[in-house]
Amino acid sequence: MSDGSRKARPKSSLHFVAGLGSGVLSAVLLQPIDLLKTRVQQSGGGHSLSAAFAEIRSAPRLIPALWRGAVPSALRTGFGSAIYFTSLNAIRQHAARLPPLATNSSAATTTTIKQQQQHSSSLPKLSNTGNLLAGAVARSFAGFILMPLTVLKVRYESSFYKYSSLYSAARDIGAREGLRGFFAGFGATAVRDAPYAGLYVLFYEQSKRQLSALYLQGAADAQGEKAAGINFASGVFSGAACSVISNPFDAVKTRIQLQPDQYRNMVHAARRMVAEEGVRALWDGLALRMSRKAMSSALAWTVYEELIRRADVTWSSGGEGKVKTSL
Repeated sequence: MSDGSRKARPKSSLHFVAGLGSGVLSAVLLQPIDLLKTRVQQSGGGHSLSAAFAEIRSAPRLIPALWRGAVPSALRTGFGSAIYFTSLNAIRQHAARLPPLATNSSAATTTTIKQQQQHSSSLPKLSNTGNLLAGAVARSFAGFILMPLTVLKVRYESSFYKYSSLYSAARDIGAREGLRGFFAGFGATAVRDAPYAGLYVLFYEQSKRQLSALYLQGAADAQGEKAAGINFASGVFSGAACSVISNPFDAVKTRIQLQPDQYRNMVHAARRMVAEEGVRALWDGLALRMSRKAMSSALAWTVYEELIRRADVTWSSGGEGKVKTSL
């Protein structure tokens, strides 16, 4: 077995662990924002942010009320991020070998190598099309696997249901709706997440590239605080921009997951929401979702990239030490 093959397996597991850790961290820290977004989107008809917060404040204990649904959210986001980052890395590794999807597919020049050394990321570099497709495919795959947890999370956060535990929520959904109930809203979720993730990776990589060219002076800067700052700023910008584009699908998805008997599918839900509440209904929860996605994406990607970068540096140093010893 070659040295390269020995490194491939632990690196895959590292992407999973790094994604899991970054996802859980962002989910727990930002759960109150996600809870408020669900409450605002759940019914429309003037269910404002202030009304949602007043409803939560009326609970006997404010802190547990604000973090209601944190467990399913952490599980969904944590394992979702782990699956997403692992599959995204695998897709990018393979796509980097395909000329139409790779960046600078011709022989690397001195300028190209210098640019890579000054980049804030050590992840594979793809073309705009490659980044768009890789993000969309990886997110759709992760979204399908984690869909049951997504439904449980939304139902548990909503005031429509008074579930006492995740087990009672799962038992109720299974008894009343069967297996199909755990995948309610998947169409709207896929239509929301695939373009969102594809555009996010595209915007994120472009932003990192531009900011790296402006603020990184060399390889040393690419391994320090400047790199983390660039990754965080790129994550905030990309998350906010993509949230605006995909919010209508998120609003529709929430209605289907909370009231599948009233909103049969994506088209029916969108038409009914617009007819009864106006176009504004499709933008319910935008400010909350935009702030939450901007911060969660920035946190998740920055933590993930930093863990991967530190691991690469550690393994590279270890590898060099082994070579010197053998010589």
